[in-house]
This record gives sequence, C-alpha cells and structure tokens, in this order.
Amino acid sequence: MQIRIATRHGTLSGDTQSKVIAKLEKLPRLFERLSGIEVTIDLEHRDQPAVDVRVSAEHKHDFVASHQGEELIAALDQVIHKLEQQLRKYKQKIQDHHRSAGARPAELAGEAGGAAE
Repeated sequence: MQIRIATRHGTLSGDTQSKVIAKLEKLPRLFERLSGIEVTIDLEHRDQPAVDVRVSAEHKHDFVASHQGEELIAALDQVIHKLEQQLRKYKQKIQDHHRSAGARPAELAGEAGGAAE
C-alpha cells in the first residue's frame, strides 16, 4: 500500500510527515483490500489547516474524507475517524451480503421440497 502526501501553500517537516504516515498505516487493519492513500494538506490558512484523504480500495470506489481544524494533527484524527466509519460500514455491508446470499439457495431448496409433497 502506498501513502502519498501532498501539501499546498507550504511544506511539512519530516517529523510531521512521519506522524501522518504512522496514523494512516493503521487503516489497513480495518479493511485489508486498501491499495493506496493520498493525503492533501492545505496550509493556506496556517491557523486552520485543511486535510483531505482519499483511500483507494480494490473493486470499490475511493473513500474520501476531509476536515479543517485548528491543529493539523487534530484535523487528521477527525479525517481518520470519518474514514474508519466508512470502511467499517462498507465491510459490514459486504459481510451481510455474503451471509444472506448463502442462505438463499437453502431457502429455495426448502420451498421446492415442500411443494413436491
């Protein structure tokens, strides 16, 4: 999985970049099929940095979240929380879909057997 960080209207220190990467590396624990993460940090307003994150997953559109806050790390934490919610919801949807799909053939077989009697 690749993590790319882009900044607008300024630069980030190496320490800040490593903190951002460390926080984002935790996302694949929620959903294993992540292929890339793109982070855009806008420092145009130094007192209100904006963080946009786009997470690419296999066989799925991108998950996107953004937040503007007073501190960069706090805004990043909010974005990560939003992405975690999206990933959990999608993963639950996939799991529910697979569970219900397995039950259908058994239900149809039961109905067919009952009609033959």
